[in-house]
Amino acid sequence: MSLVYQPIIDSQDGRTIGAEALLRWYNGELGSVSPAEFVPVAEDAGLIVEIGDWVLRRACEQVAQWRCTIAPGLIVAVNLSPRQFNEGLLERCFTRSGLEPSALELEITEGLLMSDSETVMPMLTALNEMGVRISVDDFGTGYSSLSYLKRFPLHNLKIDRSFVAGLPDHRDSIAITQAVVAMAHSLGMNVTAEGVETTAQADFLCAIDCDKQQGYFYSRPVGASAYAHSLCDAQMDAADAK
Repeated sequence: MSLVYQPIIDSQDGRTIGAEALLRWYNGELGSVSPAEFVPVAEDAGLIVEIGDWVLRRACEQVAQWRCTIAPGLIVAVNLSPRQFNEGLLERCFTRSGLEPSALELEITEGLLMSDSETVMPMLTALNEMGVRISVDDFGTGYSSLSYLKRFPLHNLKIDRSFVAGLPDHRDSIAITQAVVAMAHSLGMNVTAEGVETTAQADFLCAIDCDKQQGYFYSRPVGASAYAHSLCDAQMDAADAK
């Protein structure tokens, strides 16, 4: 197994400000196996916690290295399984990697927030006190109740790609995206749009002040080496511009 990184872009100036760490598996007999296929199997086999711990440790180590050598302000987003709610694991990751907690953004689902709020609330509160940022992944595709937005310490909403795909031509996609951005900003949260694939989509999201974007328009997920090269190229371009 390995990690790939998809750049997260600042909508206003086009800078790469972070990356989402994504798990990949290449098997000698099966070839590239989709996470949609192997993650459910790993969950059934009781391996998902061990795999998730490795992803978190490796992502923290890699981004800590990049922050020291290439991009000091870089952030990393990692999906969090409900079974990974382990404050001790995060503390060990920060201690061993040297990564600042504020550089980590944990992505959780709406379903996780609502499934066991009595357990989730103290964990999110502890993470927030550590300085870790909490992001709601695939926002708008799960529970219809929005009460959790004011109950939990959240920092970011990720607009699902199904809404972004309809921009900027479909009226419903426009209305939903504008509403999410306005609501999030009024609650003091940022917004990331995922699945951005066209210039028109990127321009529209900039126009409505969506904070961050990611998608094939900017870059497919790439290996650590390729991502590091892209950071170096961006640094050189910025220096030349000055």
